[in-house]
Amino acid sequence: MLNFHSSESDLLKAVLVPLLEDFQYWFERSQKLLEAHEIQFLGSEKQRDLLSRVKQAQQEVHTIQMLMQATEGQVGVETGVLIPWHQLVTECWQVAIRFRSEDPPE
Repeated sequence: MLNFHSSESDLLKAVLVPLLEDFQYWFERSQKLLEAHEIQFLGSEKQRDLLSRVKQAQQEVHTIQMLMQATEGQVGVETGVLIPWHQLVTECWQVAIRFRSEDPPE
């Protein structure tokens, strides 16, 4: 007899855990960039806003990670929650690419 509940949980862990780790990785890199450099093309207000959104997303991802640990992977995340994180990561990538192209390392 197949245990569908167990296989669904295993699939959820196999997909969601690495995805959340990826979000944390990119948000951390973005936070470091935004805190370490003045990004001229953004302006200080937009840079502060982007940094604030990155920090908020980091907290949200961390909360989901903690819930997954506490429930041994029995909690999931709706797509509607993931999409804004993905859009934020994409926005951060675009900022980083432009920053590095306009201000290459010496």
